[in-house]
Amino acid sequence: MSTATLQPIAGPVQKFLDKSPHKLLIGGKWVEAASGETFEAINPADESVLARVAKGGAEDVNRAVAAARKAFDSGQYRFMSCHGRSKLLNRLADAIEDHLEEFAQLDSLDNGKPLAIARAADIPLVVEHFRYYAGWADKLEGETIPVAPPYDPNGRYLNYTLREPVGVVGQIIPWNFPLLMAAWKLGAALASGCSVILKPAEQTPLSAIRLAELICDVGFPDGVFNLITGYGDAGEALVKHDDVDKVAFTGSTEVGKKIVEASSGNLKKVTLELGGKSPNVVFADADPEVAAAGAASAIFFNHGQCCCAGSRLFIQKPIYDEVLERVAEIGKNLKVGPGMAEGTEMGPLVSSEQLQRVSGYIKSGIAEGAETLVGGEGKPSGLNKGYFCKPTVFGKVRGDMKMIRDEIFGPVVAAFPFDDLEDVAAEANNTEYGLAAGIFTKDIGRAHRLAELIRAGTVWINCYNMFDAASPFGGYKQSGYGREMGKHALDNYLQTKSVWVKIG
Repeated sequence: MSTATLQPIAGPVQKFLDKSPHKLLIGGKWVEAASGETFEAINPADESVLARVAKGGAEDVNRAVAAARKAFDSGQYRFMSCHGRSKLLNRLADAIEDHLEEFAQLDSLDNGKPLAIARAADIPLVVEHFRYYAGWADKLEGETIPVAPPYDPNGRYLNYTLREPVGVVGQIIPWNFPLLMAAWKLGAALASGCSVILKPAEQTPLSAIRLAELICDVGFPDGVFNLITGYGDAGEALVKHDDVDKVAFTGSTEVGKKIVEASSGNLKKVTLELGGKSPNVVFADADPEVAAAGAASAIFFNHGQCCCAGSRLFIQKPIYDEVLERVAEIGKNLKVGPGMAEGTEMGPLVSSEQLQRVSGYIKSGIAEGAETLVGGEGKPSGLNKGYFCKPTVFGKVRGDMKMIRDEIFGPVVAAFPFDDLEDVAAEANNTEYGLAAGIFTKDIGRAHRLAELIRAGTVWINCYNMFDAASPFGGYKQSGYGREMGKHALDNYLQTKSVWVKIG
């Protein structure tokens, strides 16, 4: 465990927390939930209450959707010049960068992630994301199409297309990367000219509230961005609402299926970024030290609370024992502690419910005969308070084990030996998921061949957990559909209109 002293909460962060209870943002105004109810934002490192937050419900969703619809139909933002939208997004990026430490601390306190990671990765990626989509706002081009209807051979026509915003968008984000997942959704939507209702996870609402304050500060028109904090009933009301044109969701496959069903009322567009059970493949020619470090990062980064976590580790037989021992040694020596403690490499899981879930899978693996190389049941020594879990490495596993089939969403990896490329390709694809995969080898030709064979939306070769706003991310199979990031994400928020003009 980490015994380092907790870093002090910055003055602006404490001032923000002291505003409790935090309100909803609807139509440019901060308002209480219609019910007057609030809920607690809990620090997962010590189970203390950070703040109280408005518990939005169906009535609040109705108000937010009405505000978003009014803003969209008014055209103030929708028909704003592309340069105007770009400037607003750049201002937002600058404002987030100016408050980087504040956001890093909020996500560390609310989610449990190490402050150093939030500072160095999460928040800089958020800034980059908004700047990237600021650059797209003036590049949403249509096209002219040569047309000649056979039933009017003498007619002359101009045919062109327009790329128009889809309308009112509901976005539901998860708790594992609170601010970053909000940016993934908002960047493309706001660049496209949509109006948005954002529903953050109830476990981690704080950085989204602070983001909403900055969105107001930099000058987005009232109603273009609305924030509803609350539980699943608020998300359900948003998905079912007939005046919402599109829903974007990141979360579990189970909930994703329910969203598809609930969205059928008005056939709204839906994009889903869901679960994963990602394979990470290490060939015998890989550097064992590099591969082990990559495999450990693939599963222990963000406490294993990543949809793309490399939770199934395939190691070619000649180096199986060596790489597995190295991964176990890394897990054994990880500094586990509060995210706000100096030197912490892995913080707590996000909630009591998540700890119970992960612990259940660890118990299941042990009961079904898996070999525990490091970790296992119980909390790390000295960390009795908070939702801490041991980094866990399993060997001697079988494909029919519950922990192999299901997404665990915690720092738990299971290792398999394999013989050859065809063998591992089949096993890598032996899952209902298809979000990501990793490959470690010095044979780049073999790496490309396996990358083609694996049915996953992202494949990392000799690296893992690499992200950039320009590169698309999303899943195959039950890992969802649609893409986040890159130019591809813009398709989620745009409609194509064909216009015909008779010119002769």
